[in-house]
Amino acid sequence: MSKFGSSQSVRRLEDARFVTGHGRYIDDTAPEGALRAYLLRSPMAHGRITTLDVAEAREAPGVEMVLTGADIVAHGLKNAMKGSTVDNRDGSKGAAPVRPILADTHVRHVGEPVAFIVAETLAQARDAAELIEFDVDDMPVKLDIAPGGQTLHDAAPDNVAYDWALGDEAATEAALAGAAHVVTLTTHDNRVIVNSLEPRGCFAEIEEGRLHVAINGQGVWGHKTDLARWFGVDEAQLRVTNPDVGGGFGMKAMRYPEHFLVALAARQTGRPVHWMSDRTEAMLSDNAGRDLDVTCTLGFDADHRLVAYKVDSLSNLGAYNSQFGQNIQSALFSKVLTGTYDVQTVFFRNRGIYTNTIPVDAYRGAGRPEAIYALERAIDFAARDMGVDPLELRRKNFIQPGQFPYKTASGELYDVGNFPRLLDRAAQEGDIAGFATRRAASEAGGKLRGLGICYYIESILGAADETATIEITGTGAKVYVGTQSNGQGHETVYAQLLHDQTGLPLDAIEIVQGDSDLIATGGGTGGSRSVTVQGMAMRAAGESLIKGLTAFLETEMDLTDMSFDAGEGVFRAPGSNVVVTLLEAAEKARAAGAAELTKVSKHETLPGRSYPNGCHIAEIEIDRETGQTRVVRYTVVDDFGNLMNPMLAEGQVHGGVAQGIGQAITEHVVHDADGQLLTATFMDYAMPRADDTPFVAFHTEPVPSIMNPLGMKGCGEAGTVGALAAVSNAVQDALWPLGIRQVDMPFTPSRVWAMLNEGDGRVAAE
Repeated sequence: MSKFGSSQSVRRLEDARFVTGHGRYIDDTAPEGALRAYLLRSPMAHGRITTLDVAEAREAPGVEMVLTGADIVAHGLKNAMKGSTVDNRDGSKGAAPVRPILADTHVRHVGEPVAFIVAETLAQARDAAELIEFDVDDMPVKLDIAPGGQTLHDAAPDNVAYDWALGDEAATEAALAGAAHVVTLTTHDNRVIVNSLEPRGCFAEIEEGRLHVAINGQGVWGHKTDLARWFGVDEAQLRVTNPDVGGGFGMKAMRYPEHFLVALAARQTGRPVHWMSDRTEAMLSDNAGRDLDVTCTLGFDADHRLVAYKVDSLSNLGAYNSQFGQNIQSALFSKVLTGTYDVQTVFFRNRGIYTNTIPVDAYRGAGRPEAIYALERAIDFAARDMGVDPLELRRKNFIQPGQFPYKTASGELYDVGNFPRLLDRAAQEGDIAGFATRRAASEAGGKLRGLGICYYIESILGAADETATIEITGTGAKVYVGTQSNGQGHETVYAQLLHDQTGLPLDAIEIVQGDSDLIATGGGTGGSRSVTVQGMAMRAAGESLIKGLTAFLETEMDLTDMSFDAGEGVFRAPGSNVVVTLLEAAEKARAAGAAELTKVSKHETLPGRSYPNGCHIAEIEIDRETGQTRVVRYTVVDDFGNLMNPMLAEGQVHGGVAQGIGQAITEHVVHDADGQLLTATFMDYAMPRADDTPFVAFHTEPVPSIMNPLGMKGCGEAGTVGALAAVSNAVQDALWPLGIRQVDMPFTPSRVWAMLNEGDGRVAAE
């Protein structure tokens, strides 16, 4: 294995520029002298617009343009955003109400964009917004996740956007009716705000007659296509770029109103236009995550083997269909519906509900954390309810190693896995045998202690195909990729992969990403797809490059049987002392008029997806007097297949676990009865801090995937997928002896104190 190649814990190459302030983010790359944009947003959650007068704002000092929904239409454009739909149970399509770019007749959530002001300075744009006369006739506000209430859209009179189902309902009901044990648990998966370190931003400018739009997103090609369609122009007339991006987590993958508005403003004014949100504005406009109620019913035979699984969920879509919103808690949830368990009789129903809140879409895991949370909470609850050890119940129902490849009830084909082995390793590393002693010590100190387990699996999402281009230059190589780093360390891992193939030093390899002019196609980043899919395409491009240059050298130098030594980065010919470096070979090819051999592109498609999985074990302590809950011990054993960079994989898990702990214990979106967001600053919305997160012990038990040549499995979302249920099950374990049966995130001190003192969900203690 080469010193700096794959499977080595190489420090991130990009960190040098980030920690020294040389990162180039949206605010750093905006053109000098760009006009600044500001959005007037609705201060009310629901109502009919009666007055929207921007005449005075248009005359304000420094103002170049003010746009309303009517102005968008006047420019010959649609005042509408893209939103996904799914099929209903009866085969009809889910509701598709128009989501305006700028509110036209109604406002439907606090923070909805109403007018777009462009001025010389941000202060002038803000001042002009104060001059806009805006009035709304209030309408009743709907906030609950249930059918009915004040109608938001005529297309969904009971506010049910869709009614989606999978599986055999009759067979599942029959199996449950005949089961020896039936256990039901309803859980709420609380709404969270993504809060990426860098808020959303974008700018647009005219470059040599073409429109250039820069977005701090998770890819450029979908944006380019949608912008071209909106303007009714050929895609060649647009360039879309992503600079460095400070966190995405799925939230930055979508199109937002601001992307279209800066583009229109730049076209109309002929000047660069720059918009950047502040933190509260981000909280009022970024797509939110999670927010669903799930009822799981498990049926077991007399030997505690699963015979049926039924799931009924209601998910909050917010006020509109977001780009992927209808798919998240339906199709994507179903990907891992049955988790790691061998059960084929299932029925899953999901209804999406419109409410007067910010739209909900993908957040780290996109449906898979929600599915695993519901299932693993139910499995753990069932074990306790039936008096069975939670580990043994899982072992008994696991898909066994000899059953792979295994087709799940929801149609996923799990390629490989060894769940019992990972569970045993986790039990050992997490010292479950010593938990009773630790619990006794906590109780002696006046605290409750609980241990929670989650065995998760996730399905890698996103496009299964990707393109890579490798260009050998005079000093090294450039690699053009179709993914977009948001902080994961792609530049390092991709450089390691190419170093493995070519022997080129890591610092001689440049990763080029996020520019639609330089990279023709790409799937962007999301669904833990990047390294697996991009790595496969890179490998194919590298092999093609070496093969082409080998054949060229044999002809050019009249040699035979030349080979390439990747360890040293040289071509050799047997029986001779000829040694040609990769850079020398490329230079010879260019000199001979064969420059095409030095730049090779390959488009590759995965034959199937990979399924990272693993076991999380969390231990928590609860202060009886205050209800404060702290995670005090955390162990992870993951199967990510072959790791390209173990240190970066561990970092991804640490970050994911921290986000899971945040949702489980501190983070919670709160609205008042009028739909006002009460948690719109970091004074009110509790992000997890360093002292909320314990040391996370990370271990791997790889079972290499057979669905890609590198044997990899994605790891970007796994930490969050496993953390939610592990922490929640630990709280359930601590409170179970007190007879408390209903526990729901977030486990804030006030909520846990109420559980301890008010008896909600309490039964007679055994």
